Amino acid sequence: MLDTQKPPRKKRWTPPFDPRFPNQNQTRNCYQNFLEYQRCVKTMSRRGKNSEPCEYYFRVYNSLCPTSWVQHWNEQIKDGTFAGKI
Repeated sequence: MLDTQKPPRKKRWTPPFDPRFPNQNQTRNCYQNFLEYQRCVKTMSRRGKNSEPCEYYFRVYNSLCPTSWVQHWNEQIKDGTFAGKI
């Protein structure tokens, strides 16, 4: 959806601890926050509201996910082949 969006130009940001993902491997955390961001943006646009509340998810997945993954997922969303439920 918004593959050209960039994080706000502020100081570096580290996501807070998420008890759903207690282990060192944060792959699932990355993917889940990417999905939550996409769902949030979709829901807010349907309601005609600003997507500013979705910024938290964007900042988390942008901090945790490799850029290549995000680019690949965004391409899949555009092509309609993304496996996640948005």
